[in-house]
Amino acid sequence: MSGFEVKRKDVETISVIYLKGYLDAHTAPDFEKSLQTLVDEDRIRIVVNLAELNYISSAGLGVFMGFIEDIRNKGGDIKLAELTEKVFRVFDLLGFPVLYDILENEQDAIAKYEEG
Repeated sequence: MSGFEVKRKDVETISVIYLKGYLDAHTAPDFEKSLQTLVDEDRIRIVVNLAELNYISSAGLGVFMGFIEDIRNKGGDIKLAELTEKVFRVFDLLGFPVLYDILENEQDAIAKYEEG
């Protein structure tokens, strides 16, 4: 048991994914599956809420990288919200703030889409 959970909430045209626990090589396929489902449903305006994510490995980061190009090519995006300091440091170290919108809270991330 790795202690990982993925939940989803749709807010009009935006889908929010909540990640909880440890995102590593064992749990990355669960996250991958949830992103693939969104893409299959043509829900490409995605916010990932990381408030309850305690740990992310390179495999977890790879899932983000594996989808971002496809989603942006379809006119969508993945925005990140509510990162803990520990998780933000990992993203920051790998240059994610240059590639992704990282917002303080979920509402700001949703508002970013509504701004156009």
